[in-house]
Amino acid sequence: MRFALKVRNFSSTSELLLSSVQWISPLQNVGNADSPFRTSDVTTGVPRKSKFLSHETTINLIKHENDPQRALEIFQRVSEQKGFCHNHSTYAVILHKLAQCKKFGMVERLLHQMRYETCKFYEGIFINLMKHFSRSSMPERVLDMFNAIESIVREKPSLTAISTCLNLLVENHQIDLARAFLLDVQKNLHLKPNTCIFNILVKYHCKKGDIESAKEVVKEMKLSTISYPNLITYSTLMAGLCGCGRLDEAIIVFEEMVSKDHIVPDALTYNVLINGFCRAGKADKAKNIIAFMKKNGCIPNIYNYSCLMNGFCKEGKLEEAKEEMKALGLRADTVTFNIILGGLCRECRFDEALNMIERLPYDGVYLDKTSYRIVLNSLCKKGELEKATELVGLMLVRGFLPHFATSNEILLSLCESGKAANAITMLFGLLTLGFKPEPNTWTLLVDMVCRERKLLTAFELLDTLVMPALPS
Repeated sequence: MRFALKVRNFSSTSELLLSSVQWISPLQNVGNADSPFRTSDVTTGVPRKSKFLSHETTINLIKHENDPQRALEIFQRVSEQKGFCHNHSTYAVILHKLAQCKKFGMVERLLHQMRYETCKFYEGIFINLMKHFSRSSMPERVLDMFNAIESIVREKPSLTAISTCLNLLVENHQIDLARAFLLDVQKNLHLKPNTCIFNILVKYHCKKGDIESAKEVVKEMKLSTISYPNLITYSTLMAGLCGCGRLDEAIIVFEEMVSKDHIVPDALTYNVLINGFCRAGKADKAKNIIAFMKKNGCIPNIYNYSCLMNGFCKEGKLEEAKEEMKALGLRADTVTFNIILGGLCRECRFDEALNMIERLPYDGVYLDKTSYRIVLNSLCKKGELEKATELVGLMLVRGFLPHFATSNEILLSLCESGKAANAITMLFGLLTLGFKPEPNTWTLLVDMVCRERKLLTAFELLDTLVMPALPS
């Protein structure tokens, strides 16, 4: 029976494909533990005639296949079609799928297979694989992917590939490998480092706290037009200085960037200084930075203001934060209000925090789980059980389930303080949103109820926990 091939019907298409021909993988006898090919998977019998699968259809099938083993079988079997040859795109999608699932043994075998293909490959495949290996903390394999570019793509790696590899090594703190890599590409690829590559080195030195070395790199950058410092260079250096508490030097670098190199700072660059002053407990100076921004035509964004609010709150200057928001006519987002809620809780101003939680949704402000948990966790730490119970009730009404551990902690605390009735009321509400108490919480609750001779309540609670709902 013939079938109409539709790209969206991936499941039926892939099943037909995998059962249409008898096929034995050339990789079947490699003997690797994660080899995707097994003799038992091969379907025997008279093959059914199937429609020719194009590259586009193959790519869609692989993309939508959740099982990496089955995806690789699709990849291998379509190549059995007469006139079909894999290309860069089909290899790219299967390698991404396998690397995403950490099937690196399969990746290795496909890379070996690619060396014998006649189609043209591009380095994007290897840049993507570098990132996958980096996320899996395999820096040596990152280098292997870079080195494979020349042999498989048959072209020298671009500056993009070089800077990506160097950056990944630095981010993984593989400094010796990064240094050896840079020396090697300079010697063998006759590399002249550009601004992007130097910026990676500046970032590396700043992360280490070696500001003097970072400054030396910036000086060297100024010797060539292809590597002259840009906004990212100066922003990185200023962030390093602020992180070390050298705020005055950060301001000097900022002034040099603007006056000598005529580089116009953006909101992100200003935020480096705002954050630096706020972390140093100098929110008033951070406020002056924002005023300077506006005077010079750079409109502050919500991140700038959120950072300033956080600085005021950390210094206990919550009223200044509120006044600043009001004076600027800002309608803050959830992140900003979470910062203010955190500030209120640090000062134990729980009534104000609860009032904000209660009022803000009616003012059109969306509060997320984090908003409620900031206040709830603070109430629990300070032993404010009554307020915590009230907040849990409000959360349940609004459809927010407290964190599992926090819920159990509150229930236990209520029981231990002799407030079993409150604990049971709260538990009934939690159960409606799918909460299941820990065994020790449940045991303590039943024990408390039985001690108070409220057996009917105990049975009702037991029914709620273990009895399925019966049809009326």
